[in-house]
Amino acid sequence: MTFGQTMHNGARYLIFFQYIGKNYRGAVKAPSGWKGVQDHLEDAIGKLKPLNTVSLSVSSRTDTGVNALSNSAHFDLQRRKDKPPFDAETLVEALNFNLGAEQIRITRAHRVPDDFHARFRAQSRTYVYRIALGMSHISKLPLTECDLCWGLPDMKLDVGAMREAAALLVGTQDFSSFRAVSTDLHIISPLKTLNVATVEPGSSFVSAHFHREIPFWELTFTARSFLYKQVRRMTGALVAVGRRQLSVPQLQEVLEARDSLSYPRGIIAPARGLFLTRVDYKESDLQLSQQTSGEQFTSNGKSED
Repeated sequence: MTFGQTMHNGARYLIFFQYIGKNYRGAVKAPSGWKGVQDHLEDAIGKLKPLNTVSLSVSSRTDTGVNALSNSAHFDLQRRKDKPPFDAETLVEALNFNLGAEQIRITRAHRVPDDFHARFRAQSRTYVYRIALGMSHISKLPLTECDLCWGLPDMKLDVGAMREAAALLVGTQDFSSFRAVSTDLHIISPLKTLNVATVEPGSSFVSAHFHREIPFWELTFTARSFLYKQVRRMTGALVAVGRRQLSVPQLQEVLEARDSLSYPRGIIAPARGLFLTRVDYKESDLQLSQQTSGEQFTSNGKSED
């Protein structure tokens, strides 16, 4: 039996959330003495005083310093005193209230079927990497951009070569050369399908109000899943091509080597410029049965239930 069938006032929720990565030890639970985004989210849910022990399943396990505009996670929650499940809007307001000053915000929530899984039902994930040019020193950046982009001293990049190199990465192939060493190295297949790899002009968050124009570029990558640090390593290689430190044929050789040791040293992009911007699901996977949908009622989530 599922959680919802066992507990008539229990429900499974999918939440989407944002965070500034520099403040947290990654998206998921951190080792003792540290806190990841998941730790803070579970603390916020715990303040709703559910009957069950809440454990989030996070869809995308971003690394320390990586930002998110839309990560996602699911969890089960059973309320006390036979109170009905929270409606989505009340849950969002309650969790944001409980998060307080943390740089984490819930953007939306859905009540989902009891067999839904945020990580394994995700159809695609999109990352955007932001690059600012002409940055001889971090003081050249507006405060709103610090820790939210990679500032390069170069005034120009060879964007044509970068786009040619990005096209080599698209498709289904072995990305062993673009994976970092991790504990799951021998468990997870290096075969991934990269659907999108683009290089397009971007802009500063305060472009209309800063005293000078800053050239921004955005590298966008979409796939169902990625290897550990794959996006930062692909970004670093493409930027090296743009700075003419690496040629397009050399990047192709790195890819075809299928060996993480073939990846050039010192070119991986820093975490601060990377944003997880989308996690997409099939609408049909989010749909509750008609009977379950009718059981939802509005309730005040800011009280200690």
